[in-house]
Amino acid sequence: MDKKQQAFFEGKFVPLEDAKISIMTTGFLYGTAIFEGMRGYWNENKKEMYVFRMREHYERMMDSMKIMHMDLKYSVDELCQLTVELLRRNAPQQDTYIRPTVYKSACKIGPSLENNPTELCMFTIPFGDYFHGSDGLSVQVSNWRRVEDNAIPARAKIVGAYANTALAKTDALTAGFDDCIVLSENGHVSEGSAMNIFMVKRGKLITTLGTENILEGITRNTVFEMAENELGIKTECRQIDRSELYMADELFFCGTGAQIGPITSVDKRLIADGKVGPISDKIRTLYTAICRGEHNKYHKWLTPVYHDKGNQFQNCNQVINASPNR
Repeated sequence: MDKKQQAFFEGKFVPLEDAKISIMTTGFLYGTAIFEGMRGYWNENKKEMYVFRMREHYERMMDSMKIMHMDLKYSVDELCQLTVELLRRNAPQQDTYIRPTVYKSACKIGPSLENNPTELCMFTIPFGDYFHGSDGLSVQVSNWRRVEDNAIPARAKIVGAYANTALAKTDALTAGFDDCIVLSENGHVSEGSAMNIFMVKRGKLITTLGTENILEGITRNTVFEMAENELGIKTECRQIDRSELYMADELFFCGTGAQIGPITSVDKRLIADGKVGPISDKIRTLYTAICRGEHNKYHKWLTPVYHDKGNQFQNCNQVINASPNR
């Protein structure tokens, strides 16, 4: 019999089936919640689960909370402790997705963020490839524009903003594409539906500016460092026009969910010869090896779950019983 899965919900570990909010919760009614998505990678040979860049995800979550007037009693270190403890309790032995969500928890009508408590919940689920069975992606440029920073800041992972993602992604899928590329209001390339984008042109790696209404991705920053250190390629951040996509030598998406997803056609135009390009393929292969703990140089980005030699995640009860909101 499968072990009953647990979640962390409003200050304690509970069975996942019991982690429920009221239908009056403002975070649900108005999208006033923020979240992070992390991956745990199972290494069968080492019998170990590695969480990739967990601290960086929680540091970004703290930034999202600042925008949304949220105050949580847990520090980044404590959030890391809770995450590892939840994984240990659920004991997955396969690739796993971790979803912490911070939300406004008052049960009332009205979207205001003040006088509205902040709560945390977290669950884990098995999670394989985001783009199932696809070696090269066929995408379209969406008719939907990315939300503006002065409307709903895309640099924060705000739940309500993902209605924009849902519209763009759904239109792409129903039109027969694997995903889409979204433009900003000024007509320049922003990102994919829920992932950043890179372009290769004449051996140069290019990506969009942080000011093009993108989420500045953890994987995006990883690609910067990997490409420079391992391939000797520095990344140029600049505006990208739509027509440049059609003339690119290579394109690929990157993100926690998407990982590295090479793009082989845009708006039914083949990218180069319509096959996965050599730089995209090298970055994809290296990224996968790093995440699974097969590249010692980058173990700094990995948190082992089951064999924590430093015993840094052993006092979870102290975290749960921490003082009220800081």
